[in-house]
Amino acid sequence: MPATVQPPTRELRALLREIDPKRIEATVRKLASFGTRHTLSSQDDPVRGIGAARDWIAAELRSYAAESAGRMTVDLQSYIQEPASRIPTATRITNVVATLRGSVTPERVYVVSGHYDSRATDVMDAVSDAPGADDDASGVAVAMELARVMAKRRPAATIVFAAVAGEEQGLYGAAYMAQQYKSAGTDLQAMFTNDIVGSPKADDGTVDPYTIRLFAEGVPSSETPEEAAVRRSVGGENDSPARQLARFVRDVGENEATGMRVRVVYRRDRYRRGGDHIPFLERGYPAARFTEPTEDFAHQHQDVRVDETGKQYGDLPEFCDFPYIARVAKVNAAALWTLAQAPGTPRGAKILTSTLTNATQLVWTRGSEPDLAGYEIVWRETTSPEWTHVVAAGDVTSYELALSKDNVFFGVRAVGATGLRSQVAFPAPG
Repeated sequence: MPATVQPPTRELRALLREIDPKRIEATVRKLASFGTRHTLSSQDDPVRGIGAARDWIAAELRSYAAESAGRMTVDLQSYIQEPASRIPTATRITNVVATLRGSVTPERVYVVSGHYDSRATDVMDAVSDAPGADDDASGVAVAMELARVMAKRRPAATIVFAAVAGEEQGLYGAAYMAQQYKSAGTDLQAMFTNDIVGSPKADDGTVDPYTIRLFAEGVPSSETPEEAAVRRSVGGENDSPARQLARFVRDVGENEATGMRVRVVYRRDRYRRGGDHIPFLERGYPAARFTEPTEDFAHQHQDVRVDETGKQYGDLPEFCDFPYIARVAKVNAAALWTLAQAPGTPRGAKILTSTLTNATQLVWTRGSEPDLAGYEIVWRETTSPEWTHVVAAGDVTSYELALSKDNVFFGVRAVGATGLRSQVAFPAPG
C-alpha cells in the first residue's frame, strides 16, 4: 500500500452514499432516446439529434443548480467550427458547462467531463441511429450525477462538470474548452474525462466489475524538447503531473467506500485513439482518462441492427451496467472532492543541485490557502512506482533530508488543517 493513501472522510462517505445507479440509468436511457447525437445532426429538432440532447442536459443541470444557493451556474459554451477534419461545413459546437464555485479558493479549478456526441460505424453518418449509451452517455451520466450530488455542498475550490461535443469528430469541444481556460490564465489543477465507462464486460464475455482503467501520460505533451530533456536526465519520465494525478486517484479512490480498483495505465490513451483529456494535456494541465477495463468492440460504434436470432445490437443502454457506472462515479467523486477540499498542489518545487553532498535540500513556494497547515516530503526508490515514505516538514518552504538525491525520487505535498493532502509536486533541478 502506498504511504500516501488517504482514507475517505465522513463527509466524503456521506457524499458517495448519495450517488444513485437509478439516476445514472435514467440519464443514459434519456440520452440514448435522442436517436443520434452526432455532432453534424440536427441542432433544432426538439426530439432528435444533438440539439435536443444539448437542451435536455442544460435543463437538467440547471435543475441541480437551483439547489446550490447560487453557487452553481450553467452555461452553453458555443463556437462555430469552420470546415476541418470530419467537419465538412461550418458547424456550431456547444459544450454544456456547470460550474460550482469554490467557497475558499474559487480561483483553483478542477474539471470532470464526458462527451455527449455519438457516432455510427461511419463517423460521417449524421442520420442513422447512434444511441451512444456506453460511448459516451455513460461518461456524461457520471459528470451529471456528480453535479447533482455536489450542487448542495460547498467545496473549497471550484469544480466544473462538463458535457462536451465534437469528440468523435476530433476532440473539438474539449479543445475549445481547454483553450478558454488557458487564455484566461485559469489555475486548473486537474481534469478527468470519463469516456466509455458503461460496462465491465469484454467482447469475449469476461467481466471485471470492480476495476476502472485510468490512462496517464509520462513526459508531458506540453513540454518543450529542452524541458523534456531535463526531465529525462533526472529520471522524471514517470513523475509527470498526469501520473502524480493518477497516483492521487488511487490514494483516495481505492477503498471500501467506492468498492473499486483503479488500474493506472502508463500511457496517454489506447492505441490509435484519444479522448477529451488530450487537449488539456497539450495546454499544460494535469489530465487523465477513465475508461472501462476491457472494451466490448462487438457493440461499440456499431450501427443499431438485429441479428439472425432477433437480438438487437448497437451501443444501447441494455449493454450498460448501471451499478458499475455508479462505482466509477464514486471514484471520480472521491478524487474531485478530496482535491477540492485539500490545499492546492505545491508550486515552485525544486531540488537544489548547486552543492554536491549526500544530503538533499528541497525548496518550494508557500501556498495562499487560509487553511494550509504545512507540507510533507515523500520519497521512493527510483524503481518503485509508488511513494513509500512520508516525512512531515512543517509549515516551512525548505527542508533538508539525510538522503542522497542521486539514489531516490522526492516529492512535496501540502497538508490542510483538516488533514487532507494535495497532489504531489515533483521537484525540478534548481
